[in-house]
Amino acid sequence: MKLKKILPIMALLLIAITAGCKKQDIGTTPTATSTDPQNNITGVPRNQAIAFTFSEAMDPSTINSSTFILKQGTDVVPGAVTYSGNTALLTPTNVLAASTVFTATMTTGAKSLSGISLAANSVWSFTTGGSTSVLAVVNLGSAVNYLILAKTAITNIATSALTGNLGLSPAATSYITGFALTNATGYATSSQVTGNIFAADMVSPTPINLTTAVSNMITAYNDAAGRPSPDFFELYAGNIGGKTLSPGIYKWTNTVTIPSDVTLSGSSTDVWIFQIAGNLTMSSAKKIILSGGAMAKNIFWQVAGQATLGTTSHFEGIILSMTGITLQTGASMNGRALAQTAVILDQNAVTKPL
Repeated sequence: MKLKKILPIMALLLIAITAGCKKQDIGTTPTATSTDPQNNITGVPRNQAIAFTFSEAMDPSTINSSTFILKQGTDVVPGAVTYSGNTALLTPTNVLAASTVFTATMTTGAKSLSGISLAANSVWSFTTGGSTSVLAVVNLGSAVNYLILAKTAITNIATSALTGNLGLSPAATSYITGFALTNATGYATSSQVTGNIFAADMVSPTPINLTTAVSNMITAYNDAAGRPSPDFFELYAGNIGGKTLSPGIYKWTNTVTIPSDVTLSGSSTDVWIFQIAGNLTMSSAKKIILSGGAMAKNIFWQVAGQATLGTTSHFEGIILSMTGITLQTGASMNGRALAQTAVILDQNAVTKPL
């Protein structure tokens, strides 16, 4: 009698256990926990990789260019798809078009390790930064009248060859060293400088002219630093050596290094603005190469830290530095060195851009 009562109970327990096992075997439906860029966000850098993070581990063989798709309108954007740590990453083959809406899709072809698909396609859109029109140059104001402009000192360690005017303010003439100056009325000359040398303690109108130029230099620095919607963000983690860079706004939150030659490729009207929150360091004997008609006068390096050009290196463009600029022995430059502290020279050839 007791056995007859126990058997049905055991049967029910067995059914419950079996059902639980089947439920566990089936698994859960994977979902998205995040996307990067987020849906409907604007100003996305044009070198942005697209990320999709799942709620659980997925079958890597189902995460590919057939299941993770990026489109510009109806056109598929080519790119490489990788998967690691629950996150799929789509890296476009080319930089994305500026000021353009893109649509990303993770399809139901993506499956979990249990073989369960997304419940539905996951679709989101974002808009890139940059501009479809020609980027405006940074207005230097009257700072454009100077090859080198500094506030605290211009130091020339050994004989240099400079083509353009030098200006120093609010520091006095005594802080311009290494040039064997010949004083004149309102300016000085040097055999090392094809141009004139000005300092804040010279006779009028030099002091007011320099005050205006320094103010314009700071305004230009702030303009370059504040340009919104960069085309490229943290490109190559700041190591741009060996790269060819197209026109646009580049932004880094740390140091930028140039350990090998860099090419800037664009037309004579194209503009480059490099926003650098740390230092700019160029290795010895390396150079910046301009191609396609690119011009140094349209290249602006806004550097919050120290800008250092290595020995015998060659630089192109206008440096706007908040800290200081150092040209090491034998370095040359086609551009301008505009510093809110000091400029240090050592057997350098510096020419103002045409």
